[in-house]
Order: sequence, then structure tokens, then C-alpha cells
Amino acid sequence: MSSLLRLATAGSVDDGKSTLVGRLLYDTKSVLADQLDAVTRASVDKGLSTPDLSLLVDGLRSEREQGITIDVAYRYFATPKRSFVLADTPGHVQYTRNTVTGASTAQLAVLLVDARKGVIEQTRRHAAVLALLGVPQLVLAVNKIDLVGYDEATFTVIAEEFASHAESLGYARGSVLAVPVSALEGDNVATRSERTPWYTGPSLLEHLEDVPVAPDPHDSALRFPVQYVIRPRTPEYPDYRGYAGQIAAGTVRPGDEIVVLPQGIRSRVERIDTADGPLDEAGAGTSVTLLLTDDIDISRGDLIAAADAPPRVTDEITGTVCWLSSKPLKPGARVLVKHGTRTVQALVGELHARFDEQTLSSVDSPASLELNDIGRVTLTLAEELGVDDYGVSPRTGAFLVIDPKDGDTLAAGLVGERFS
Repeated sequence: MSSLLRLATAGSVDDGKSTLVGRLLYDTKSVLADQLDAVTRASVDKGLSTPDLSLLVDGLRSEREQGITIDVAYRYFATPKRSFVLADTPGHVQYTRNTVTGASTAQLAVLLVDARKGVIEQTRRHAAVLALLGVPQLVLAVNKIDLVGYDEATFTVIAEEFASHAESLGYARGSVLAVPVSALEGDNVATRSERTPWYTGPSLLEHLEDVPVAPDPHDSALRFPVQYVIRPRTPEYPDYRGYAGQIAAGTVRPGDEIVVLPQGIRSRVERIDTADGPLDEAGAGTSVTLLLTDDIDISRGDLIAAADAPPRVTDEITGTVCWLSSKPLKPGARVLVKHGTRTVQALVGELHARFDEQTLSSVDSPASLELNDIGRVTLTLAEELGVDDYGVSPRTGAFLVIDPKDGDTLAAGLVGERFS
């Protein structure tokens, strides 16, 4: 079992995400005494008799005054069984892009619904985004169960409706755990509650501690985006030429045959250097400097890949994008595409489809994509890139669409057809 779990929260406004995260921090004793004292004082000022745990995470004054969360905040907590990195994302529909950011590296997502409201439009939208990003594990937290009198029938209806929706998005039947919780009262958050005797599953924290999570794949083909070329040209290292970066996928060893893309030139790995000395082997997530046996003209943005399993080299990408800008996307627009460490100019070609996350259907050939739309587009690139399908290699199957005028991120994209 992995000792670290990366998770994200998602849900609609006022579903209680901040209170739930605050409760997790409080119950795992991950709150400093002075933080708790400050929250207690602020709660008293609001006329509350008990600490408002949402204030532990809604740190910005403007957020506290409005009672909303508007940005992605990363929280860190731990139990004797596991450490956690949690991305707390906002619930407003106009901040769906923040959900994309927070969930992009998540191994599990906790999706909240209000027990009084059930599955709503934003619930379906967030579930679609999580499925789009390939988040492998989902937990449905039916929050505020205390406000419906801990009613089993209410919980069952919501759990069944969401299970059907998740199945239509590609999640296996029975793979999504639904938990009745009260973040305010603490029911089924850290420990199982006596007020829900009809619920026989684990508490939320028990599930987070025990859920099996596949580690980052090291047995896939090597993908190494070059971030920096190191050439000291000093008397001590007159001929040193190393290629620094972080291994995006796979494993590399001295002697491995590689191909440099998009040039297509082959060579072998001579040495793997790190700040702590050379390595005999390095895997995904490791920052290293590779030295090759041949003197090749390699620059930042090039991709070093396994010679026997290279990615596809292309000047055209067809992929699924989540449009993050208030400016609509239309065919013919000039944009930048950032893939790995390389940024190239591109032209928007055909808009193939727009996905309707409410009806789980596609609208063919839309005139444009608007803010928060999910669609399938073709981009013609000014230079070739080595790309994988997102389902094969997420790190080299993902890209960003950037506004060339001001550098703003316009879309997050995934190579291949996530929705048809």
C-alpha cells in the first residue's frame, strides 16, 4: 500500500467542503494550538458556541467574509497509517478550472453532496471532469446527514443515483464508495457514528487510510522531457554535456538505448547523475541529469524516450480540452501549446464535439467552446511533438493551450478521445 495518498475534494457551493477538510485536520490532530485558538475566537465573534472548523481552511479574509472558497488550497495531514496531500477546490461553476487543477494529480477524489439537495448539476459536472482526468478512485460524501435526521432512505436514493451516473462515465459498478457524513458533527468522518447504525461501511478517514492506490508506473516506457542542458565548460569539466529534467514515466539505466524526439536520433545512456552522485537506475518522478554516449544537439523541450517504445511524433493533435477562459474558442484561433517542457505555436482546426456532462451526450461540430465546456478539438502545430495518448501516459499525454498575447492558460487538454 502506498504511504502517500493524493486526493482532491469537489462539490457544489455550501456542500460543506471546507468544514469537512477542517474536520479531517482537526480529528487527525493536524492543527496547531494557535490556529485552533484563532478559529475559536473568530467563531465566538460570529456568535457560535463551537469552533467553525471551516475557518481552518478558508484562510483568506475575503473568503471568510463571503463564506466561500475561491482557490485551490493544498492541505497536508497524516495518520499512523498514511500521509495525505489534499487539494481543496472551490464549488462555484465559474471556478471549474480550479477543480481541473486540483484533480489533475489526484489518485482519489471526494465528491460532496448536500443530503437535502442530492445529486445536482454541479455534481454531474464535477464527476465528468474527474472522469475526464482519469481520477481512478471516487468517494461520494453525502454531507449534512444530520439535517435529514440521519435518514437511511435519503442516503440510499442519493447513493444509487450517483452510482448510475458514475457508471455511465466509466467507473465500474460498486467501485464508488458512498459515505453518510456530518462534517459539522463529525459523524462518519474519522470514526463510525452510532447515529447511523444502518451504515456498515468504513468512515471516510478509514477508507482513505486503507484504499489501495497504484503507485506511479515505473514499468512503462521511458519519457524524459529535457528541461535544461548543462555545459559547465570549466577546466574541471571541459566536455561535460548533461540533460537535466524529471523522469515523466518509466525507468532509465546506463546502457539503455534511447531516441531523442522530435529529431529521431538514437543514442545510449552513458551515466545518470544527481546532486547526490550517480545512480544505477532512476524511475518516474526522479530529477536527474542524463549523459549520452553520442554528442547530439539537444535543447530544452526535446523528449528523450525509450527507443523500442517511442511516442508518436506529429504536427497535429486531436484531443479533449476543458476550456478555462471567458473568451470562447473558435476555429482559426492562433494559440500556444505547452507540452512537457516545450511550447509551440498552433492553429485551432476543427471543433469536433462538445460534451454535455448533464445528458452525457455529445453535440457535433459546435461553433465554439465557452467557459467550462469540455470538447474535442484538433490543433495544427508549427513544430512536431512526441506525444502519447493520455490513457497510456498521462504526463506526456497532457497539454495546455495558452494565449500568445498575455500568457494566460486557456485550456487543459488530453491527447486522445476521452469522450466520444
